[in-house]
Amino acid sequence: MTTEKGPGTAMTEDERPMEFAPSAPPVSFSPSAAAQVPTEGRRDVAVVFLGDSLVAGLGDPKGQGWVCRVLGRTAHPDLELTGYPLGVRGDTSADVLGRWHAEVPSRWRGRAERRLVVSVGTEDLLQGVSLARHRLNLANVLDEASSAGVGAFVVGPPPSGDPAVDDRLSVLVEAQADVCARRSVPFVDTYTPLTAHDQWSSDLAASPIAGHPGQSGYGLMAWLVLHGGWADWLGIS
Repeated sequence: MTTEKGPGTAMTEDERPMEFAPSAPPVSFSPSAAAQVPTEGRRDVAVVFLGDSLVAGLGDPKGQGWVCRVLGRTAHPDLELTGYPLGVRGDTSADVLGRWHAEVPSRWRGRAERRLVVSVGTEDLLQGVSLARHRLNLANVLDEASSAGVGAFVVGPPPSGDPAVDDRLSVLVEAQADVCARRSVPFVDTYTPLTAHDQWSSDLAASPIAGHPGQSGYGLMAWLVLHGGWADWLGIS
């Protein structure tokens, strides 16, 4: 029997999870994930992870990032899960909104259950996207997903290690949590538990890419997602 460790405890490698369009037509999907979950038989589920370079796992020497670590720990006998990490370096919430229309539908083609994970935010601050616009972009994605019967899940950005950025990032994370709470969308706050986390801070400091952790930091992010309502959202708890 294994014992799960909290985010304040360093995990060994064996314990870590294994693992652009400016405008677009309205999204048209068949109701699925949030509205219809089969009660019998093996479930065919596609989860699209839409976001920035942290979704892509930039900086992880093993190339897994938090997304593949989460997917690697989501095995279930009743679940046939296909994951699609669609992370693009430098993407803001506006870019994600555009790619939501352009890139996501083809990944869901032929799948019985369709789900969406959104994770974006730091680039909005770096590129001058206002907080109001960020809220609107995120809300638009979530509202369109809800209207289409697609179950959504949001993962907030972690601390960047730059105090000037992080002061504003904390406000953005609060805004994301509010947008999600108003829509009953699960939200994982990675910022607050990692702000004063020694392993996270040391991993950022050792990384050659500013604002991006290595494998230990991505392992911490994965732990927070897995223990932030992930199984409940997928209906496998």
